Amino acid sequence: MKVDTQMEVQSEAIVRFDNVVKRFGSFVAVKKADFEIGRGEFLAIMGSSGCGKTTTLRMLAGLEDPSEGAIYLDGEKVNGKATWDRDTPMVWQSLALFPFLTVQENVEFALKMRGVGKEERRRRAEKWLEKMQITEFASRNINQLSGGQKQRVALARALVTEPKILLLDEPLSALDAHLKVRMQAVLSNLQKDLGITFVYVTHSMSEAFSMADRVVIMSRGQIEQIGTPEEIYREPYNRFVAEFLGSANIFDGTVAGPSGADGWRVTFDGGETVLPKAELPDASAGQAVTFIVSAENMQLSRPDAGQDGIAATIAGEEFIGGTAMLFLETDTGQELKVQKSHDELALLNRQAGAKLVVHWAAEHCHILPGENK
Repeated sequence: MKVDTQMEVQSEAIVRFDNVVKRFGSFVAVKKADFEIGRGEFLAIMGSSGCGKTTTLRMLAGLEDPSEGAIYLDGEKVNGKATWDRDTPMVWQSLALFPFLTVQENVEFALKMRGVGKEERRRRAEKWLEKMQITEFASRNINQLSGGQKQRVALARALVTEPKILLLDEPLSALDAHLKVRMQAVLSNLQKDLGITFVYVTHSMSEAFSMADRVVIMSRGQIEQIGTPEEIYREPYNRFVAEFLGSANIFDGTVAGPSGADGWRVTFDGGETVLPKAELPDASAGQAVTFIVSAENMQLSRPDAGQDGIAATIAGEEFIGGTAMLFLETDTGQELKVQKSHDELALLNRQAGAKLVVHWAAEHCHILPGENK
């Protein structure tokens, strides 16, 4: 298992996974999870379906017990400790609100289960209804609310006990796109204002990268990388992470020899480039190397411009707001992605089948350390 060297928690750890394994029969859902979550940190755990992210969250919540290893919460080992004794409320994907209770009664529910008196329940519930800007809906039934309003009720119900940590299992997945963006801002601002640790499970990169202080990338039960959103985006550790992010062009090459004092000349199927020696200080001729170039760092030229690079044919184009992603195919069959502004692309022939030259600067190459051990 690889955890990025940038993963160090900058604050005191409130959660520690110590080589945690979870099996369901012969199936290993989580493999040797070993990481910490800082107090007051917003940590996102992401990956595709079945990667182990929800199982990891459920073990922290006490809904599943580790098969091996230990989980520590505020320094206390919590293996086997009941969910209701952990003070780790969860906002579910389905929200799990009670349709037979009013909004206020839903928010008061956890306090009632803890034996808090009626007047104190009412006071604390009203405080959180106000914080979540849903006071006007206090007497409404849940089925009378919009999706975004229900999200706020679920958050108020989870936070009314004022826990040290809040768990969120894909809470925005059922919302429309515009509501997701609004609720991302609500969650991010709420976490910063309260200083509560948030552990947020999602399969959405936009959600994780826009809100989290650090992100955990999982695949097949294994942690592939932990780091800040910028670290993971700029310096993915291995091929899986680079492919999962979807914005990088991946090349498998061979070191041909030095290029000046600070670079290596690397050949690959379709061309050659220079990689910085700083990223691969101990390379030797003939050594295999895998590197990436982000779509935004790829440059395009017309074939008659005299620019060295890789000849490629336009296969398609995707509009993504202020920019567009061009999909090209080289003569050797490799797909390349190039992301540029519409003004830049307006200067080029972008019709399907048109020929262009793709090139990049050496400093924009990033070697995948997990593929080049």
